[in-house]
Amino acid sequence: MANDKKNIKDKKPKFSPYWIYGILIAFFLGIQLFGGGSYQDANTISPSEFLRYAEDGDVEKVIVINRHLAKVYLTSEAQEKEIHKKSKPTSFIPTATRLPNYTFEIGDLQNFENDLDAIGKEDLLSFDREESTLSDFLIGLLPFILLIGVWIFIMRRMSGGAGGGAGGQIFNIGKSKAKLFDQNTEVKTTFKDVAGLEGAKEEVQEIVDFLKFPEKYTTLGGKIPKGALLVGPPGTGKTLLARAVAGEAKVPFFSLSGSDFVEMFVGVGASRVRDLFKQAKEKSPSIIFIDEIDAIGRARGKNAMSGSNDERENTLNQLLTEMDGFGTNANVIVLAATNRADILDKALMRAGRFDRQIYVDLPDIRERKEIFEVHLRPLKKSKDLDTDFLSKQTPGFSGADIANVCNEAALIAARNGKKEVDKQDFLDAVDRIIGGLEKKNKIITPSEKKAVAYHEAGHATISWMLEHAAPLVKVTIVPRGRSLGAAWYLPEERLIVRPEQMLDEMCAALGGRAAEKVIFDKISTGALSDLEKVTKQARAMVTIYGLSDKIGNLTYYDSGQSEYGFTKPYSEQTAELIDKEISNIIETQYKRAIKLLEENKDKLTELAEELLEKEVIFKDNLERIFGKRAFEKEERESLDK
Repeated sequence: MANDKKNIKDKKPKFSPYWIYGILIAFFLGIQLFGGGSYQDANTISPSEFLRYAEDGDVEKVIVINRHLAKVYLTSEAQEKEIHKKSKPTSFIPTATRLPNYTFEIGDLQNFENDLDAIGKEDLLSFDREESTLSDFLIGLLPFILLIGVWIFIMRRMSGGAGGGAGGQIFNIGKSKAKLFDQNTEVKTTFKDVAGLEGAKEEVQEIVDFLKFPEKYTTLGGKIPKGALLVGPPGTGKTLLARAVAGEAKVPFFSLSGSDFVEMFVGVGASRVRDLFKQAKEKSPSIIFIDEIDAIGRARGKNAMSGSNDERENTLNQLLTEMDGFGTNANVIVLAATNRADILDKALMRAGRFDRQIYVDLPDIRERKEIFEVHLRPLKKSKDLDTDFLSKQTPGFSGADIANVCNEAALIAARNGKKEVDKQDFLDAVDRIIGGLEKKNKIITPSEKKAVAYHEAGHATISWMLEHAAPLVKVTIVPRGRSLGAAWYLPEERLIVRPEQMLDEMCAALGGRAAEKVIFDKISTGALSDLEKVTKQARAMVTIYGLSDKIGNLTYYDSGQSEYGFTKPYSEQTAELIDKEISNIIETQYKRAIKLLEENKDKLTELAEELLEKEVIFKDNLERIFGKRAFEKEERESLDK
């Protein structure tokens, strides 16, 4: 019964202020149509007909209104005549004044007066003036109504649209835009959905425990941390961790972005910070999550273009005060995420504001396997799909990249009409993401194709022969993205890199140009990306890692230096020495690559010819031509350990 009453109540039309506007407009239109203009319902005649009626003595009087409209009033005897039977006027609105029998428009008033004089009826004529006060008032008021309407429209748009009640938007502009997640809001993400990130997950889970069971930690005299900052490269799962906290915490969770504080009005950002913390304190214990906090947390005083009253700095000052100010309440924890922790203000990073910095790094091989297992759940995959193989094929991939690989693999399988996603679809997806779209219809001359084949075969040969070079996965000369060919390797995931490892990688990268020199005795522009990679590596060896004997144990890298404020921390003489060292390292590895290829020219040629024939070759083809890789046993032993 109660539900029926509720349904009846819900079906009742809701009140809207636009109803009032509609009623007022209809009222004014009614007055205009049916009120002041009721005489228009009188019969219209021509001036010649009027003169005939006047000459016959049927007209009692004629009143000229505003010098253009004539109202004709007949005598009582004339109204009884058959010709005038239909001349009796009607009106929708009752009126005490007598209505005219006929009306007509006067062209020239002087001619009309002369016509009345000619028939001797000039005494019938009189003049009057009528003004439509309401119409004039409305016309005078119209510009003001338009101005007020435009102002209200602009204010509503600037203050965030239709939310928050009609007409009150301008007063809500300083309110927080945070989305509230509480027991009434279902958040399905939990820590089970966060694969990998074991260390970060433990730290964040502990924050949830602080709010659920504060006595466990405060009985020993400890204090609940004020905040935790999630730092890491894009796509590693910082926002996902926060979403899992919202799903697990079972306390009010306020979520917003750093850019939500920014507004064109002065003081709005600080006002929104105050309002956000006021709401959080009212609902404490609670969690505030600020995504991309670098939008307002950038170090103060480092932007030369900003004025003395920088709105972003005012917002940051208010955030600092709220997080650890004079009247701060407990039981409100602030979570924030950024991938640019180096530019954040030092006052924001200190203990007491963000007590913990949780680094969310790119996943390692074990964590990538767990992430693949999460993203493979909704896919219809083949039974023999090996997640260990997939995790090995995706070094350096973030969680977002792995999700993209799984989605691309499903799309490729669907495009090929398959019923399930198999290993080849994932390999194609990795190729698509790393190298770009295949361009099989790209026009390449036979000589260019041959040069590309020998170039890629040179990379494959050198990498197969050097101990520390990354083992090959496959080589292709099918154009993909901006490249004409590509070689895929499986780099070893190292925490530290030794000089011999860097040199072997540089030699393998120069193998393409070296192969062109050995086979054609000519070089081309196709080695641009290889030269760029090698030059960066050699410069890092000399100027950053201190791996050059001539420069010594020095580094010219300054972690605190701005990207845009670089100054050379060395003399011109040292700069010249650095340039020579970089050139010597690269040239030594180039000569080493040429020597290796000349010694194995026949195998290089065989590999290139097979590549021209098949366009794509794999590790098995190299094993058949070169034999087993001499370092493979050692690699397997190190992996087993």
